[in-house]
Amino acid sequence: MEERKTWSRYYTAAIASAVGLVCYLNTLQADFVYDDSRAIQNNSDLLSTTPWVNLLYDDFWGTPLTHSGSHKSYRPLCVASFRLNYAVHGLNPMGYHLINAMLHSVVCLLVVMLCDVLMLSHRASMIGGLLFATHPVHTEAVAGVVGRADVGACMFFLAALLTYIKSCPSHNIGKPENENMSKCCRTNWGLLLVSLVISAASMLTKEQGITVLGVCAVYEAIVVSRINFRAIKISLKKAISIGFLPRILSLIFTAISLLSLRFVLMGNKPPDFSNSDNPAANSKSFLTRTFTFLYLPAFNFWLLLCPITLSFDWSMNAVPLVQGIFDWRNIVSIVFYNGFAMLGIINLNRLSLENFDCLFSEMNANYKGLDSAYFRVYDVINGNEGVRKRNVPRPKQDAKSSPKERRKTPDTKFQTNTPEEYISTIHDCQSLLVSMAILALPFVPATNIFFYVGFVVAERVLYIPSVGYCIMVAVGLDLLWRCCSDSRKKNCITGSLCIVLLLFSIKTVHRNQDWKDGETLYRSGIDVNPAKAWANLGTILSSRGQKAEAEHAYRKALSYRSNMADTHYNLGVLLADQKRYEDAIRCYEYAVSYRPTLALAHLNLGIALEQLGRRDDAIRVLKNATTISGHGLKDPKGHASAVHKIKYNLGRMLTDMDRLDEAFAIYHDAVRALPDHVEPHSLYNMIGEAYTKAGLKQEAEKWYKNSLLSKPDHVPAHLTLAKLFSKMDRKQEAIQLFRKAQQIQPQDHSVWTHYGQFLYEERDIVGAADMFIKASQVKPDDFDIVFTAANYLREAGKNEHAKIYFIKAAKINPLNPVSHMNLGAIHHVLGEYAEGEKSYLTALRLKPGDKMTQDNLRKLRSLNSRKNKV
Repeated sequence: MEERKTWSRYYTAAIASAVGLVCYLNTLQADFVYDDSRAIQNNSDLLSTTPWVNLLYDDFWGTPLTHSGSHKSYRPLCVASFRLNYAVHGLNPMGYHLINAMLHSVVCLLVVMLCDVLMLSHRASMIGGLLFATHPVHTEAVAGVVGRADVGACMFFLAALLTYIKSCPSHNIGKPENENMSKCCRTNWGLLLVSLVISAASMLTKEQGITVLGVCAVYEAIVVSRINFRAIKISLKKAISIGFLPRILSLIFTAISLLSLRFVLMGNKPPDFSNSDNPAANSKSFLTRTFTFLYLPAFNFWLLLCPITLSFDWSMNAVPLVQGIFDWRNIVSIVFYNGFAMLGIINLNRLSLENFDCLFSEMNANYKGLDSAYFRVYDVINGNEGVRKRNVPRPKQDAKSSPKERRKTPDTKFQTNTPEEYISTIHDCQSLLVSMAILALPFVPATNIFFYVGFVVAERVLYIPSVGYCIMVAVGLDLLWRCCSDSRKKNCITGSLCIVLLLFSIKTVHRNQDWKDGETLYRSGIDVNPAKAWANLGTILSSRGQKAEAEHAYRKALSYRSNMADTHYNLGVLLADQKRYEDAIRCYEYAVSYRPTLALAHLNLGIALEQLGRRDDAIRVLKNATTISGHGLKDPKGHASAVHKIKYNLGRMLTDMDRLDEAFAIYHDAVRALPDHVEPHSLYNMIGEAYTKAGLKQEAEKWYKNSLLSKPDHVPAHLTLAKLFSKMDRKQEAIQLFRKAQQIQPQDHSVWTHYGQFLYEERDIVGAADMFIKASQVKPDDFDIVFTAANYLREAGKNEHAKIYFIKAAKINPLNPVSHMNLGAIHHVLGEYAEGEKSYLTALRLKPGDKMTQDNLRKLRSLNSRKNKV
């Protein structure tokens, strides 16, 4: 029989695990979305060139923890798993999603194992496991790649809790007292140490994992040591005798050590968040902050209870602030906290812990010998323990009466239950209290009690607390089942549960489709958070080249929230790509006004002003932007890169305007402040070009060579140094550099055109023409390249070949009169007078009154008339 129960547990765990995996199989085709780009695609900690030790000092996004802009999310084990993914298959998202789905499957198995430990009923274990496997609120944690932090932390969380339970003295219900009982009451310190190590792993996967130590403490007090809060001294003394004190001290010491390590690594300053991330935290009203923060846990519990409306982002005003005492949501908060507190108090009151094990050791399967144990429990509950010598009256029992008759006697508290029912009640109470701890404690870091967090509601934060919620529901349904004597009622409960599980599964699979890619995800959030959803949707559409749709999305986002600097900036970039520089400048100016530290907006504003010929304004904007501080920014590396680009472009503009002294000052400042993650080769090459323009050839050569040292395959440096050598009459060195550039990047048209120009200057016209022909093969739609190739061929005397390229040039740019005029000239030379006249007339139509074309046309007609006379 026992063997059958064991196999039944295995089947239950396997079924829950399989259901959890199947529910998320459709995520394997999903792309990276939302925060994945920062955590994976743009995270330098995933690269093989980054030392592994960096993971211990950087946050989740690859920023040093001590940096003012760090998010302070310390999750090195999760980042390490991303790095292993990257080492195996790079940026292929399927592997990342597969690992997430498999981890969720493992967590489902662990949930069933925990249910088996906490509850007597195999039925309750099945309910808890399946409910957790299918719950839609888990979608963000499993379908979103960055949710691996929550899934992984939950896996370690449950493993640590189960290991701790295994390490504690055994008090299994119904366990007979025998010669091995003393062994069962000993602490397994090896397993306890393993549990503490796994707890640390949970915290290093995500911060809230440390709360497993608190859950272990609750389990210790409620289940293992059975602290009786009515008889605290007696129960505590008994608990100490079975090792309560060293176990609880080990939990406290581990928690303090881990928290101390965390604070040392992150520094003494909490992260800074924008007003939109957590509006309540930035409210000046104490009442608004208090009421809102009290309401948010109730709102999160509603997502667990009824996960109909889900969203990728609940920031900004997706959950409006509770701004007054008369807001109806305060009633929701009161009902929630009172209900939660009453559930805990009722279950604590029903537990009688002291001497409870005596009941089990003294009772028999046929109820013989129960009176002694029964009265001892009665004494403890009613505070009579230790006063038996005073002959405290006990309820009278008829020794001949049956157990059923005893249950009808009203004198005692627990005569309404048989021993089996009483045992089950105790387990229900213990399971509910432990599940309440699992529900509440991991959520505490997100409540803003100890520190402000960077979100309003985050569904993936509910992944660990949902374990407690699922166990609570399982205990309640199992209790309801046991209370029903009618099979029809039981069938009704079973049917209702099956419908809920089916609906949850459908909702989960459907919600997974929302996480398929960025567009579907952001469209799914429009009803909940329209400003953020439209803004992110605009970015996706813009990256796909859907410019009109992207512009509409950006403007829609700004209609909901006009102060979004990033959205103004992105809209400006979109407009600049369409050459709408005036509109782009207005967008950049809005972005700068709303967020003066947005360096990219300053950079693009300067470039847009330059495009309109307002170089003095552009230089003024970029000079002011070089002093922008990156203190407190979320992406300090991105900011440092943007400031570097500002200096780079400012130096380039000053060089073009022959303000070389200012350019050198900017360039050398850029070299001194060069960020570690930015490669310097482009900057060194630009400095070399500035020195070339200043006539300082030796200095220019030094900077070009520095560029090649930092990046030996940098093609522009090869070309600029080759041109410098040609001016210094070092022809062979120049030729070697030109040819090396062609070997490095044969698909770059510039390696052929620059060498062609060099050969033309050396009067190797045929060689120059060949180079431009190769360039035209790389870039066949470039008018200048094709037209130059045609001119060089004509100059080399290859008129038939030249005609082919003049025809190509005329097709590429049919509105350019020069191409038609030269095509007419080559027809003229080849004696093709009719075709030549047609080309000349086309050129004159495009450029009326051109004297050269008119003269050539007159000569051609004269020759043609002579030919006809002959």
